[in-house]
Amino acid sequence: MSRRHVLASSALGVGVPAAMLGLRGTGQAAAEVPAQRAAGATHRITMYAEAIAGTNMIGYGLAPGQATVPGPILEMYEGDTMEITLVNTTDKRLSIHPHGVDYTVENDGAPLNGSFNNPGETRTYVWKSREMFQAEGRRWMPGSAGYWHYHDHAMGNDHGTAGLIRGLYGALIVRRRGDILPRRQYTVVFNGTQINNRLAPNTPMFEANLGERVEWLVIAHGEFFHTFHLHAHRWADNRTGMLEGPTDPSQVIDNKDINPGSSFGFQVLAGEGVGPGVWMYHCHVQNHSDGGMVGLFLVRNADGSMPAGAQEAIDRFNGHVHTPAAAPAQAQPHVHG
Repeated sequence: MSRRHVLASSALGVGVPAAMLGLRGTGQAAAEVPAQRAAGATHRITMYAEAIAGTNMIGYGLAPGQATVPGPILEMYEGDTMEITLVNTTDKRLSIHPHGVDYTVENDGAPLNGSFNNPGETRTYVWKSREMFQAEGRRWMPGSAGYWHYHDHAMGNDHGTAGLIRGLYGALIVRRRGDILPRRQYTVVFNGTQINNRLAPNTPMFEANLGERVEWLVIAHGEFFHTFHLHAHRWADNRTGMLEGPTDPSQVIDNKDINPGSSFGFQVLAGEGVGPGVWMYHCHVQNHSDGGMVGLFLVRNADGSMPAGAQEAIDRFNGHVHTPAAAPAQAQPHVHG
């Protein structure tokens, strides 16, 4: 499942596909190196909101006819600015609204502030990021670094509910200089009781070779509480998913709660300590996973070949019927005679 993404490049001054920067896109390889780029770049990106043929979905894309659900991963470094020119090719009102970065009311993407695209309209939205800074009283104000997201806020009503239901969402990363860059990136969006607007066995199967650094971005939309679980892998519950040293107090987890509007991310080494194979990722609310909120993470051998038993596991997954289980019977109250 290819996932296009954009990394803001201080050298080019624009967002460009990962392959052009020698960074990570799905199926692409790059060295794991700390990010070292100059601050203050402005990155100009054109995105298209359009209906996806053969589905009821509407997505964001970087070129006409290339919309996906989720939309492309957008990246920048703290201190950078992103100017997104959104072209609305649909007959619906829509917008693009970010989490985690700075924007004025004119760039909110919310009808409350008159910030949206009418049908067929093109509009530019400006998002800014900043580094942490020292405040009074020996305190620090946080910067923008984090795993965030963007989404529609105008289709159907003033909250963009119809746009979210149909797939107008994507991941937004703000990196801190010195962060380690992954080799592969994957976005998982729990939307209602679906993953990326799909149910198993049609959910994405993500892949990596043994030992590759993989970055996961997890987002939730809709009406329900979820948890995200990744089999056989664990991460530190902090900004990056990695420990900063042997005394780092961050809790190490393999399952994390997520609610609508929330997002988090982390990095793992594929198959580290457990080897290659087929591993599930899923919502651990049992009725949700029973109903199809589950996908596969295929860790290939280091040379890219298929591990023993992997195809059989994939075939079992594809042949399994996902049906929500019946709720357990309620205990009857005891009546004293």
